[in-house]
Amino acid sequence: MIIYSPLDGDALMSSIPSNPRHCFLMTRLGKPVPDEVVRIRDSVIELCNRVEYEVIDASTRVTGRDFLLKIWRLIASAPLSVGICHEGIPMKTQANIYYELGIAQALGKETIIVKSTRAEIPSDFVRTEYIEFNEEFGGNFSKYLSTLSEQAEHYELVADQLDRNPILAIDYLKRAFLITGDERLRQKAHQILGEAGVEARAKNSVEQLAVSF
Repeated sequence: MIIYSPLDGDALMSSIPSNPRHCFLMTRLGKPVPDEVVRIRDSVIELCNRVEYEVIDASTRVTGRDFLLKIWRLIASAPLSVGICHEGIPMKTQANIYYELGIAQALGKETIIVKSTRAEIPSDFVRTEYIEFNEEFGGNFSKYLSTLSEQAEHYELVADQLDRNPILAIDYLKRAFLITGDERLRQKAHQILGEAGVEARAKNSVEQLAVSF
């Protein structure tokens, strides 16, 4: 996939380091943080850790550079993005969370909203699946996480069925790799690139950037 910079609209000419088996969590970080939002965050982290997924957020990495570009790179690096929707989160912060969810969906990431029982979701997200934070949250979120491996298998199957479309096949393999961390998928991507006869392209070519995950 070609990723365009949110700053100037130009294509990014360097690869984004992959964070397989990572979850990018979108929530309020600055104080004050509502108590229930803290509990939601802690629950997401605990449940992700059980399946060996590491949770990262906007504060995970300090670059000293543009904050928006950092967010884009973090989202692009991980397979899963989780947004928290809560009535106690200020409107500006909640708008940022929805914006980041949109980025994740546009980049082909697995996305899910975790909402409090009283929170209302904007109309643009009414078709986006959500999980309510209630007494059944642990079981429901764990069920969702368990479906990710099935999604990875689907992506690999799609890649195998793509004929004469190496870039798209490699992109599906990358999505499967980010979910599973299976190094075998990286090897398959390089094999596809070799069979396409484009291994000699420049390091910042579309083909080489696609396979450098």
